[in-house]
Order: sequence, then structure tokens, then C-alpha cells
Amino acid sequence: MSVTAVESRPPGVLDSSTRNRPFGARVKAFIALTKPRIIELLLMTTIPVMFLAAQGVPDLTLVLVTCVGGYLSAGGANALNMYIDRDIDALMHRTEQRPVVTGMVSPRECLAFGITLAVVSTLMLGLLVNWLSGFLALGALLFYVLVYTMLLKRRTSQNIVWGGIAGCMPVLIGWSSVTNEVSWAAVILFMVMFFWTPPHYWPLSMKVKDDYARVGVPMLPVVAGNKVVANQIVIYSWVMVGTSLLLWPLGYVGWFYPVVALLAGGLWLWEAHALRARARAGLTGAKLKEMRLFHWSITYVSLVFIAVAIDPFLR
Repeated sequence: MSVTAVESRPPGVLDSSTRNRPFGARVKAFIALTKPRIIELLLMTTIPVMFLAAQGVPDLTLVLVTCVGGYLSAGGANALNMYIDRDIDALMHRTEQRPVVTGMVSPRECLAFGITLAVVSTLMLGLLVNWLSGFLALGALLFYVLVYTMLLKRRTSQNIVWGGIAGCMPVLIGWSSVTNEVSWAAVILFMVMFFWTPPHYWPLSMKVKDDYARVGVPMLPVVAGNKVVANQIVIYSWVMVGTSLLLWPLGYVGWFYPVVALLAGGLWLWEAHALRARARAGLTGAKLKEMRLFHWSITYVSLVFIAVAIDPFLR
């Protein structure tokens, strides 16, 4: 009589022994822990603000150090997020291939990696840029890990609203890296990102709400219907566009930025209202087309912040 061994690990989880984890794949896994695609967006808001703060081209070495330090800080936050959320990541389709879930990186390695990046990034920004920027980056990391991931994410449908504060901090870091202070211009752009985050993320949450429902994470689309979510998206969108235009009357920008912000904001509002119309009509699935707004939201923030960088040269 023969006995067949049964694999006890969940599907997709690798053997944790080092010999079954190739070096190249391990390097890619540690990079994946930092969520590079998300950090690209954070740097898209950091660099243009440095141009506005400098009213021209900032010191390029300062830009490089700020970006590297900001990447390491955000990467540390993302790694710690994956360490804490590894239980639900294993049950969600969109996260089931993350390095800790597959076993390419062990939980202990992930924790040590995240803490190391947090320490290195804070010291790097503090010693090579200024301590205000270093502490702002550390504050963003702690807020994302302790407040969003550990406190809000699994308890309230407003998780992404307040948790998004961490993603707004690169604006303040970019400004402070040049001026060693925070001005109203930086606060306005911070608020633009604050009001941008929910209508940016909620369409994606609508798309994958079954994933969140499966693990008990109360994202707004899980606990409310599409009509409610779409209404909230429209409200936040109007406030976001209005806030983006405040830089002009307050004298921080010339004519170029408000023109771009108004045109890009107008297209955003068109998409937001179109999504609400489809939701009100009861459309679901592919017909809801919620990802149109999600993809446009990335284009929108790129255009607005590129305009922030270009405007000082046209005044």
C-alpha cells in the first residue's frame, strides 16, 4: 500500500528554505515589497513641488537625495504594511502573489526590511536634506503603518479617507526639502492630494469589492451601494478641483497652472458624473466602467503636478 504526501502549504506558497528561493527572484521580491508603482506616483508629486518651492530648477543633488530618501521611507511603510496584512493578502486575488504570501520573503525578513528602510530613510533625509523633511517622512510612515494599516483599515469605511494622509505627505516633504519650512502653497497641494485620494481609490475598490468583502475589510463599496459610492466620488471631486485652483488667487502660480488644473479638473468631473450616472442607472460589472475614472485619476495628478513644475518658468 502506497501513501501519497499532500502539500500542506496554501496554493502559490513556496518552500521557505533558502535553496528554493533563487537570488534574482529574491531581489525582485524585496523590490516588490516597496510597491514601486505606487512610489512612482509619490515622486510625481514630490519633484514638481520642489520646482515650485525653488521658483525654478532646484539643486539636482537635493532632488536626487530627497527622492531616494522618500522612496526608501515609502518603501519601508509598504513593506511593513505587507507584513501586517499578510493574513488577508493570502485570501485576496489581487494580493495573493505578494512576496510574503508566496514565501519568497519570510515575515521576519519583511519586518526587518521595513524597519531598516524606515531608519535609513529618516537618517538620510535628516542628515543630507534637513530634519524637518526627515521627520515628515517618518511621520508619514508611522501614520500609514500604525493609523491606517493597524487601526483604520479593518474597522471603518472611511479608512482610505484618513489613511490617505500618508500619501499626501510627499508634497510637504518636497517643499520642506528646498525651504526647510512648510508654506500655504504646500498645504494647498497637500489638500488637493487629500481630496484626490478617495475618488482615486474608490473606483478600484468598486472593481475588487468582492476581495475586500471576503476578508472583512469594510471599504466603502463593500458596505454601501454603488450609488452611494458614486455620490461620494462626485462630492470629493468637486472639492478637489476647487482646492486645486486656490494656488492662483493666492499668488503662488501664474497663468499656466490654473489653465491646466481647470481643463484636467473639468475632464475629471465629466468622468465622475458619468460614473454616477451609470451607477444610478443600476449598471454593474463591465458596464459600470469604474476603472475609467481610476485610470484618469493618475493622468490627472500627473498633469496637475507637471503644471506645478512648469509654471515658475512662465511667470
